[in-house]
Amino acid sequence: MPTEAPPKPNKILIVDDESAILQTLRFNLERGGYVVATAGDGRTAIALAEREQPDLIIMDIMLPVLDGIEACKEIRKSSSVPIIMLTAKDQEIDKVLALELGADDYVTKPFALREFMARVKARLRRVASRDGASSEAIVAGEIVLDPARQALTVRGREIQLAPKEFSLLQLLMQNRGRIVTRQTLLDKVWGYDFEGDHQTISVHVRWLREKIELNPNNPRHILTVRGRGYMFSPPR
Repeated sequence: MPTEAPPKPNKILIVDDESAILQTLRFNLERGGYVVATAGDGRTAIALAEREQPDLIIMDIMLPVLDGIEACKEIRKSSSVPIIMLTAKDQEIDKVLALELGADDYVTKPFALREFMARVKARLRRVASRDGASSEAIVAGEIVLDPARQALTVRGREIQLAPKEFSLLQLLMQNRGRIVTRQTLLDKVWGYDFEGDHQTISVHVRWLREKIELNPNNPRHILTVRGRGYMFSPPR
């Protein structure tokens, strides 16, 4: 009998202009069995992300040529690859901005290497779990969510969603008619190790309502259940 081919190792792109950090992360990730590509500036990172199609990007915010925030924004226009922002800056505004632009996690230097490696593994496991989930389209009247194409159609018009918006809407629609707590949304969409707060969910829900509701101030689809969480309108 033919033997199955071994699983393909995950590819990780590291973007940092500090040589010591770059080499330390590269050494430990390669020792962990990952294939690693590196870049020292944001512009190169965008080109490598498109060419190499990594499974995960680890990117510093303070980069030459093009900073990590702008690079993340550009990458998110065409890819939902998970991005961990890595930076010495610990200002809340930088963290919020990175996450709102599509980063999946945020780690402040200096960091414990063991904890960082655990975050990498957890993020890649989450991607594998998402990829193995059902790809059937979810239909709720005038709203059609297609996980296979990462596409949303509302009243016959295709709507562009950021990766976090798509994941949030998908989770709500999969649980149509059931309350999904804020903590569940944080755990499932942002990850158990996310250090943000519930306000992050409120912001993303507001963005979703602006894209799918006829009247975002009086929503018919994404309903707030005060003190508990949110619910996608039950089937009629």
